[in-house]
Amino acid sequence: MSKSPPRVERSEEEWKARLTSEQFRITRKKGTERAFTGEYLDTRTPGTYRCVCCDAPLFASETKYDSGTGWPSFWEAISPAAVREAEDRSLFMRRIEALCAGCDAHLGHVFPDGPEPTGSRYCINSTALRLEPDGTASSG
Repeated sequence: MSKSPPRVERSEEEWKARLTSEQFRITRKKGTERAFTGEYLDTRTPGTYRCVCCDAPLFASETKYDSGTGWPSFWEAISPAAVREAEDRSLFMRRIEALCAGCDAHLGHVFPDGPEPTGSRYCINSTALRLEPDGTASSG
């Protein structure tokens, strides 16, 4: 069984001080970057995608694929405990929101139209991620 990442809780002011305005808008205010504009959309570098807010590992590059949707997509989280899901009824739609289990950062959404073996498509904002290439240590 996967262990949940350590909980990271900060005030809105602390998050604003730690993040860029765009990172804050996406991760703390549930924003979305424009399609086909994200830094990691076409990245093929082997490594671990970590939460930009709390540095928790979220996705492995091996599970990244081109979904054609305009956002980095993954067919599986790095562990079942890394990403939590919640119902999102905003914008007159019913979707499943993907959140960092460590700090509740909004990452994007999960859809049931991904490839095998999971059938899931984690459609994630690049702004919510930091890629740690293989062979480098986490900045913690």
